[in-house]
Amino acid sequence: MTQATTGATRNTRQRAEVLALLRELEGFHSAQQLHQMLVQRQAKVGLTTVYRTLQLLVDNGEIDSARLPGGEHLYRRCSQSRHHHHLVCRQCGRAVEVAGPAVERWADQVASEHGFTDVDHTLEIFGTCERCAA
Repeated sequence: MTQATTGATRNTRQRAEVLALLRELEGFHSAQQLHQMLVQRQAKVGLTTVYRTLQLLVDNGEIDSARLPGGEHLYRRCSQSRHHHHLVCRQCGRAVEVAGPAVERWADQVASEHGFTDVDHTLEIFGTCERCAA
């Protein structure tokens, strides 16, 4: 087996391990949290590989990413394949998927007014969920 083949196999295994973990979890989690969970499972996946794998999965539309106000990215596997937004708890990471037709219309209108086409956007609303507030 060549080194390139070994690397491809390892990346496929690591990608599968990251996806399997995300399928079991609710809410958003950081790359560091996911890496720590994988280490606890004795998976041989480095933190850099976790970051790269998560970015690949985001780019492929397999998972969602939310950026916290401080800049950290959180990740989760969503149940919806269509465009949607999230309400995210700052404390526990719990997320609720929500549609935003008014946001969609506003984004399209603003883009059109300024001559933009082929626009995309993300909207994450951060707060404290009912369970954490109690």
